[in-house]
Amino acid sequence: MLDNSNFYLVGEVYNYGISAEKAFNFGDKKVNYFDKAFNSLINFEIKWNAKQMAAKDVFSKYDSILNNGLKDYGILNYLTSHDDGQPFDKERKQPYKTATMLMLTPGTSQVYYGDESARDLTIDGAVGDATLRSFMNWNDIEQDAETQKIMTHWQKLGQFRANHMAVGAGRHHLISDENGLVFSRIRNDDKIIAGINLPKGKKVINVKSVFENGDTLHDFYSKKSSIVKQGVVTLESEFDIVLLEKNN
Repeated sequence: MLDNSNFYLVGEVYNYGISAEKAFNFGDKKVNYFDKAFNSLINFEIKWNAKQMAAKDVFSKYDSILNNGLKDYGILNYLTSHDDGQPFDKERKQPYKTATMLMLTPGTSQVYYGDESARDLTIDGAVGDATLRSFMNWNDIEQDAETQKIMTHWQKLGQFRANHMAVGAGRHHLISDENGLVFSRIRNDDKIIAGINLPKGKKVINVKSVFENGDTLHDFYSKKSSIVKQGVVTLESEFDIVLLEKNN
């Protein structure tokens, strides 16, 4: 020990999933790896949740468990890793959804190198885990327009998450699941509203549960702003996502 400073300890219990809460089941016994041990465990379950559940149900489930059965503890979400042969999107057909689900699901997010650039995970001649550890696709990043769009999506989500602790650690509240999903995250004075799978073009978003009439809201994703009127903001953008924050 170098000094008496506190530290945050993340553990790996292979195949632990958030649904187990504190009690990892070995079949013949259950073990609590949180109390008097780890602050957080790697969550192997998120990749299946993201495949099999609607986003609104994933967000609600994680919010509920993290604020009840795992209160005061955390989980580390990933969708690709160095030794998991069944990543969320091995064919890299859903790079935008990968970013959206990883970055907007409650908990901590771990980005595996090349997730943000859709690095190829199917390597000819590679056996087992080796196919997950290919060379970084630097040429695509520098020259391919679609790769650059994917990276921009990751960057915007990552920067918004970094700017707002509420995204990963705030209480989640569903606002609407009609014509896309709109929800808020609130942690103390940090408040955001996000929308995914929205119609491109004009968007009318109910924000009255979080923001007040007259507030100016900035959409971090499109870089456009709008004033709250009668409890809603109206935004025009080419994107199907909004990341709303209040202008200071």
